[in-house]
Amino acid sequence: MEFSDDRLISPAAAAEDFENEFTLRPRTLDEYVGQEKIKGNLRVYLEAARRRGEPLDHLLLYGPPGLGKTTLACIVANEMGVQIRTTSGPAIEKPGDLAALLTNLQEGDILFIDEIHRLSRQVEEVLYPALEDYALDIMIGKGPSAQSIRINLPRFTLIGATTRAGQLTSPLRDRFGVLLKLELYSPDELARIIRRSAGLLRVPCDEEGAAQLAACSRGTPRVANRLLKRVRDFAEVVGDGVITRETAKVALDRMDIDALGLDELDRSLLRAIIELYGGGPVGLDTLAAALGEEAVTLEDVCEPYLMQMGFLARTPRGRCVTDAAYRHLGMQPPQRASQPAQDGPRQQSFDDLEA
Repeated sequence: MEFSDDRLISPAAAAEDFENEFTLRPRTLDEYVGQEKIKGNLRVYLEAARRRGEPLDHLLLYGPPGLGKTTLACIVANEMGVQIRTTSGPAIEKPGDLAALLTNLQEGDILFIDEIHRLSRQVEEVLYPALEDYALDIMIGKGPSAQSIRINLPRFTLIGATTRAGQLTSPLRDRFGVLLKLELYSPDELARIIRRSAGLLRVPCDEEGAAQLAACSRGTPRVANRLLKRVRDFAEVVGDGVITRETAKVALDRMDIDALGLDELDRSLLRAIIELYGGGPVGLDTLAAALGEEAVTLEDVCEPYLMQMGFLARTPRGRCVTDAAYRHLGMQPPQRASQPAQDGPRQQSFDDLEA
């Protein structure tokens, strides 16, 4: 199930993120900030492939959205000196669509498939021999007169990107020779990204201003660059054109983003559990109904970061807030915050026992 999320601090790609995409996106591994272990391994794989004169082995990049999987794919193509064709899993609806992409590749080219876990089963079946044998098996005709024709393909590299590696089928996952997991970025790494992007956008940004934005970027470069663009607007209109700590604070306050990167929806979720359900546990569907949001939005967008910050816990009976969440909201934690409330709306829910 897909959802629309237009929050400023959402890691999902938005239309405005492509405004200066080619300007801000690094083109080489040396320009790429963070993910040091992945970069070190990639350098080895790339150099080995160049020395052998072979395409890079098929590569799977996975991790939360906004961490630079597409950027890494473009960097690999640039480092190898080959062309890259970009598509996404939902865009390949029929095996014929995949066949058209593969037959137009040149020797050594890269095919990048974003959200590869959303490929249909029929398309996957056609992809298997292409990955292993560099060949396409196509059926012509129907019934007794049907014939199978094999089309040889040039040696190519498939780079798949996914935010949900667990949803990949085992046969598809096993055909990738290199699997790399991207981790969330540290505040120092995000501050370096912000200063680099600010230089490319020609907007003055001091170290304290970059650090302030980095602390609110939820470990995600996409969010960091988006905040930089919006704070730039405040700096040019309200301030003196320079992004400082004070300017960043004013802009973030105006956008309802607090010092840890939580926006109004995040805080509303925590307050609802505390004020309506005694701190939890409460079922996801009940919580979504209380907030007027889709359950998938809360589960995929809000909860991962709140759990990472230690503000939210998932239990067999439902969601519970922690003492840290009480303190962050300026509330006094109860002496027994782990016990469910004995009254209030929570008694009326039927999904409290959901996982």
